[in-house]
Amino acid sequence: MTVIVAGKVYVDPAERDRYVEGHQVIVEKARAHPGCLDVVIAADTLEPGRVNIFEYWESEEVLNAWRAISPRPTYSAEIRDGEVFKHRVSYSGPPFD
Repeated sequence: MTVIVAGKVYVDPAERDRYVEGHQVIVEKARAHPGCLDVVIAADTLEPGRVNIFEYWESEEVLNAWRAISPRPTYSAEIRDGEVFKHRVSYSGPPFD
């Protein structure tokens, strides 16, 4: 069963770009990790302090293995608000059936 971790966090708008930049080491290494299908940590184009998070993994076991070795960000900021959820996916198909 694939796993998706997705959502958004809010940081001070003045800190957002540094926050995203500080997490790029995680994105780069995660994408190279076996079983990672995709990872994105990116600045939102509409809301100044919003950071969008998307992770797509082959399984929960792969995600847990990654979390055990994941590097720390090179820069972090206080998270003011947000919602990030883990989804266990039992079916995937074309977006427009």
